[in-house]
Amino acid sequence: MMRARAWRTMAAARSRRAHCFSARCGSCGHSYSDSCGHLRSDSCGHSCSDSGSDSCSDSRSYSRADSCDHSCRHSSNRARGFTLIELLVTLAILGVLACMTVPVAQVMRQREREQQLRSALHDIREAIDAYHTASKDGRIQKEAGTTDYPPSLELLVQGVPDQQDPKAHKMYFLRRIPRDPMNDNDPQLSDAATWGKRAYASEADDPQEGDDVYDVYSTSNGIGLDGIPYRKW
Repeated sequence: MMRARAWRTMAAARSRRAHCFSARCGSCGHSYSDSCGHLRSDSCGHSCSDSGSDSCSDSRSYSRADSCDHSCRHSSNRARGFTLIELLVTLAILGVLACMTVPVAQVMRQREREQQLRSALHDIREAIDAYHTASKDGRIQKEAGTTDYPPSLELLVQGVPDQQDPKAHKMYFLRRIPRDPMNDNDPQLSDAATWGKRAYASEADDPQEGDDVYDVYSTSNGIGLDGIPYRKW
């Protein structure tokens, strides 16, 4: 009696196993159940049924399509552009940089003009000294009671006859009169008129024009980067 019951139980179990057997997906190799109609999702998210590889392939296609659509939505969100706060911060940074750039450009321009002023003063003063040396050596004719300095800046460019040259060739002390870069606002002024001139008889603290040109100076009221007024250069 007991053996017969056990035999029937084993037979029923074999029948159930034969009715619902396990198989594998032909595409991805994941197992799925067959004729009992049970579906089982594997670890990769594929739903494999008795339709075989086609069902698994379709499931993967849907999964990839969903993933692509999700990525595209994120890409479109990232490509929308700057937010208002980002634009305001960018504009603020550009404004600060512009405020820093303008003073630097002004200083560079002023430094360039100061270099031109130094060069112009050096050239004119060197020409005046050369004229003074030639006059003291007797190479320049001068009237009684006059100094050995040139009566005008233009004479340095025009030249004077050399008294020691038998052919009386002219001596030139300056190719051209450079303009005062700090006093170059009026284009109608001649090159010599842009400079202040000090006569030999005038004081250094109060330079005045006279019968000769002992020195030149800038008439600008500005102050150099070194703190010294241009008039005293």
